[in-house]
Amino acid sequence: VPPGAAGTPALPGTDLGGAIQAWFRNLERCVRDVDYDTARPLFADDVVGFGTFGTILQGIDALAADQWRNVWPKIDAFSFDLESLRWGADGALAWAICLWNSLGRQPDGGTFKRPGRATIILRREGDRWQAVHTHFSLTPRP
Repeated sequence: VPPGAAGTPALPGTDLGGAIQAWFRNLERCVRDVDYDTARPLFADDVVGFGTFGTILQGIDALAADQWRNVWPKIDAFSFDLESLRWGADGALAWAICLWNSLGRQPDGGTFKRPGRATIILRREGDRWQAVHTHFSLTPRP
C-alpha cells in the first residue's frame, strides 16, 4: 500500500485505513478514560516504546507502568488529529504517524497546551491490529 492519508485495502473486503483510524480512536478513548485494562489488547505483549516519560520501554507491562501511569492521569482532553494521519502497510505490518493534542495540568490547577506526535508500528494478529512499537514525543518548540 503506498503511504498516504488513505490507502487501498490490505485484504479483499477489508478497510485498512478504517482499521488504523479505529485503533487510534480506541487508544484515544483509553487515554481520556485512564483505562489501562482496555488499552492493553491494543498492544502486543512484546511492544517496545519510546515515550514522553519513559526512554525505552520493553513489553506491555513496562509501557503501562512507566509511561501510561505517569502521563494519562496528569493530562486532559487527549485527542489524535486524524486529519494529520499518514500510514502505509505491507502484509501483516503497518506504520502510522499522527499528531496529537492534550492539556497538561499545572500545580495551581491551570492547564497548558501539550501537543505532540506519534509513530506507531502495527502488526496484524488474526482480525485485529496490535502495536509492536510506539513513539510518542512532544512537539518541538520553535
